[in-house]
Amino acid sequence: RLFSEPDSAQLQNTKAVVVLYRDTLVTERYAPGFTKNTRMPGWSMAKSVTSALVGVLVRQGRLSVEEPAPVPSWRVANDERGSITLDDMLRMRSGLAWNESYFTVSDVTRMLFMSEDMAQVAIQQPLAEPPGTEWYYSSGTTNILSSIIRQTVGEEYLAFPYRELFGPLGMNSAVWETDLSGTPVGSSYLFATARDWAKFGLLYLNDGVWKEKRILPEGWVHYTATPVAQAPFRKYGAHFWLNAGEAGNTQNRLFPDVPSDMLFAEGFDGQNVFIIPSRDLVVVRLGVTTKGNFDQNRFLKELLRAFPTEIDSK
Repeated sequence: RLFSEPDSAQLQNTKAVVVLYRDTLVTERYAPGFTKNTRMPGWSMAKSVTSALVGVLVRQGRLSVEEPAPVPSWRVANDERGSITLDDMLRMRSGLAWNESYFTVSDVTRMLFMSEDMAQVAIQQPLAEPPGTEWYYSSGTTNILSSIIRQTVGEEYLAFPYRELFGPLGMNSAVWETDLSGTPVGSSYLFATARDWAKFGLLYLNDGVWKEKRILPEGWVHYTATPVAQAPFRKYGAHFWLNAGEAGNTQNRLFPDVPSDMLFAEGFDGQNVFIIPSRDLVVVRLGVTTKGNFDQNRFLKELLRAFPTEIDSK
């Protein structure tokens, strides 16, 4: 059904589905013209990968999420942006003014399509709210994080994601495009095969450990999956989307028929890496899909019928 088009007015345009259960590939399917070797854009799934790279630097002791973001132009007297922490940025509550509309000339479209140094577009934004007080989704914030990763790593910044993340995970298809300043576009421009996107999800399913090697710091996945109080339905963590549900009423959540412990990466055209720890599942769905044309909740609800409601301890 995912690859059929029952409604010509609402095309699903599914291109790939991959399902991992208990660390094992159990099924995959591709649309005509797509295969297990086809690199596909993740769009904003790249944000979740950027978060993982921040985690690697935290594990290495080179960054701390509780400290002010190391942005030189903010570290001057009387600049209130100097109080923005990396935690504020990862949780999309930096307070920086931003317009994330893709259907007009806006901050995000100017940044992605008209600027040479994307991070600087966001860095130069003024505060609209006190840091840490309001949640607002911003690709600009992620590209500031990407510039911080570059600044922290130094000359080897282009090799860093491959050496510390893609290489160990075997994500050999990954290609991360840069802006004209040379900084990887952490918000948007990461390509990989569906299988390699699934490997990224598996890292989070296994608490940041890959083949007995710790890639992410201990506790990082829990930190990532801790909801932002200011986000509606507690739907956001640290650069990952969540299904936690409304405080005091967890049944009121983004996906009512899916476990509340799910965290997921999401892209603009219906790209998803769903991680469901209580079912030991990683599900990748990639498409070129207009918002609303693909029912994610129904897809996952039907898929979950094939798997037990409880898992044995490993």
